[in-house]
Amino acid sequence: MAQATDTGMGTRRFGRVNWLGLYTLALREVRRFMAVRTQTILAPLVQAGLFVTIFSIAIGPTRGAVMGVDFTTFIAPGILMMTVVQNAFANSSSSIISAKIQGNIVDTLMPPLSPAELVLGYLAGSVVRGVLVATVIWVGLALFLGIGMAHPAYAVAFVVLASALMGALGIVAGIFANKFDQMSAITNFVITPLAFLSGTFYSVQALPPGLREVTHANPVFYLIDGLRHGVIGVSDSDPALGLAICTATTLALGLVAWVMFRRGYRLKA
Repeated sequence: MAQATDTGMGTRRFGRVNWLGLYTLALREVRRFMAVRTQTILAPLVQAGLFVTIFSIAIGPTRGAVMGVDFTTFIAPGILMMTVVQNAFANSSSSIISAKIQGNIVDTLMPPLSPAELVLGYLAGSVVRGVLVATVIWVGLALFLGIGMAHPAYAVAFVVLASALMGALGIVAGIFANKFDQMSAITNFVITPLAFLSGTFYSVQALPPGLREVTHANPVFYLIDGLRHGVIGVSDSDPALGLAICTATTLALGLVAWVMFRRGYRLKA
């Protein structure tokens, strides 16, 4: 049985894990984005709705079926995942970069939290936000487009995995960046291209062989493709392969984030 130990700062650990500290950090991250829920939850719903509407009006009437489904139905899961990716990344990255610039990152580093607990705490906030955003958008798609859920287990798995993967990438970016303009550069030149050039609005089978290979090297492609399989039952690749690749990528990014926290990279004066 795990023994409770006192860290000397009034925090008790069970089995060498500071569960109270981990829960508190995760709760803080959730409350942080819920305090502005109109911006963090409702705004993504409006953005996704605008994407679906604009592409449906501009391209839908003249576009034939894609992989056996109509164009609007095809792009809906991609837009949902693209929105999850952007919001999960923004949650952890904005939290860390804001704390660094405001000088209160020390409030997170001083408590008896291990590097692994810090990573998990920030990831929890990104996962909760990603899942909430996905749920709200899917409800909207179900109500207005009548889109159901072909494989619920795959859909849930890819949404959670996407939130964790992009949350881990957000931690790495937040620690690496020292200014808001550096974070903006990462968002504009890395995150946005990864999201838009991953089969969100098209099937990669329509790409030339060279671009197709490049796309298959992008883990976000597997997130979008996997969710499309979960929601409408069609995909460009094996969803099991996508789960394996995205899980490995998430673990790798989590390890990088752990090393950064452990070494205090760009966190200590």
